[in-house]
Amino acid sequence: MEVLRFFRLPDLVKGIISALLSLVLLFVPNSAYTSVEEASEYMLKGDEVFSETAGEGWTVGFASRVLTPEDITADTYYIAGYNTNNPALSVLDDMHAKAVYLDDNTGRGGVIMCAIDCVGMSRKDINDIRKLVIESGKIPNVKSVNICSTHSHSAIDTQGLWGKNFLSDGKNAEFMESLKAKTAEAIIAAYESRKDGKLYFGTAEDEGLLIDTRNPIDYDATLTRLRFDPTDGSDDTYIVNFACHAECLGARTTVVSADFPAYMEKEIVEKTGGANVVFINGAIGGLVTCEKLDDVLRNFELGLEYVKEFGKDVGELVMSVANETELAPLVNVKTEAVEVKCDNIALLLVRILGVLNNDISKAESGDISIISEVSYMELGSKQIGIFMIPGELSPELESGNFLTAQTSANGTDFDCKPLTEMSDCTHKFVVGLCNDEIGYIIPENDFYLHEWFPYFNTTVDESGRNHYEETNSTGPETAATLLEAMDELISSAR
Repeated sequence: MEVLRFFRLPDLVKGIISALLSLVLLFVPNSAYTSVEEASEYMLKGDEVFSETAGEGWTVGFASRVLTPEDITADTYYIAGYNTNNPALSVLDDMHAKAVYLDDNTGRGGVIMCAIDCVGMSRKDINDIRKLVIESGKIPNVKSVNICSTHSHSAIDTQGLWGKNFLSDGKNAEFMESLKAKTAEAIIAAYESRKDGKLYFGTAEDEGLLIDTRNPIDYDATLTRLRFDPTDGSDDTYIVNFACHAECLGARTTVVSADFPAYMEKEIVEKTGGANVVFINGAIGGLVTCEKLDDVLRNFELGLEYVKEFGKDVGELVMSVANETELAPLVNVKTEAVEVKCDNIALLLVRILGVLNNDISKAESGDISIISEVSYMELGSKQIGIFMIPGELSPELESGNFLTAQTSANGTDFDCKPLTEMSDCTHKFVVGLCNDEIGYIIPENDFYLHEWFPYFNTTVDESGRNHYEETNSTGPETAATLLEAMDELISSAR
């Protein structure tokens, strides 16, 4: 998208270009806007007030569906994550939708957690899946349906941004309809396969698998494992939370793949003799990725080896958990819609052209917002707090280790309560790209834009740091908006 970075243009021309960008907003038809209420018809709000009374025991179900088309060469399927006009040539491993149904048997209803092997999904598409599930009537008393993306950079485009070119939709319509139907099938099948048993959680610390490529160097090195042990002795179900971009195959991949989570699962299955495995990503903004990314970025052959190596290493980390604690049968969850102001002219342009399909609203001030949502869930008696975030969260927004006025690009502090201070649970983690994908979520004090071509060109600050992530973000107010919405949501549930 850096189409003008080599042009040496006069200041007057730069000013004209900058002004013309704002005119994009005039071409958004009124029919493109909707209301929060209309866009949230199938968003289940969960518990109005959290309970402290545990149920009789856990009931959990798991199901999976293969999403990969049967013949990848029968149609054009663009690979998402790096380059436009990159059609898939073959399949390395399948994309899946994997769903887990959780019920604490308190009578307040069950919760769905589902992960799709893809780069990201709009909330509008998530709501299409929710509609199929809810209108089927096959899951009575379900109080929350949460669908997240694993953020694989070698999966079929589910957002539209990686088509033939920047202005063309990369989504395959038939594939998207199939994905939605099969994901709904997986969710319903998870409910139908439910069993009684015990639920445990444990953690392990990463040592050398991850790197953070943007200051502050601050990432969540803790892998969290939830393990359901059915009373009938059938296969356990593992839910793994680990914060890492799924991009081990590098930028020159030509194969469809779930990336390292597929090979993490293979290792766990081999070690357990057949466990069910679901991977959910964490706070990966900023940018948290695999340690050898620079080696494989432009070397596809090396990436083919590394994706399996890295996945095996993560799988071994999962199996190294030695501090399991039993979770009391109690699940509380609450969800609220939120309007996120979108200043990114590039994203609005492709939304006007129908490439992106996120629901948008318009305020009386003229500000355009993406209608998204935040969710918070607790498992056990204040044992686990889970922040479900609609994008790629910078880890410092969870930890509170923000850049100072002296070290940030804008020379200011970031004065917001971090996620970790919003919950008094013993253990906390982020589920990223959950129920939406709105891009990178960056503290405002380090949100730095190109002076006259913002969001189209990347730029560097006075200290020489590159600010690529801003071109894939909704705007500088996003972080504060989401943090404040989460804080209000959690406070309202007490």
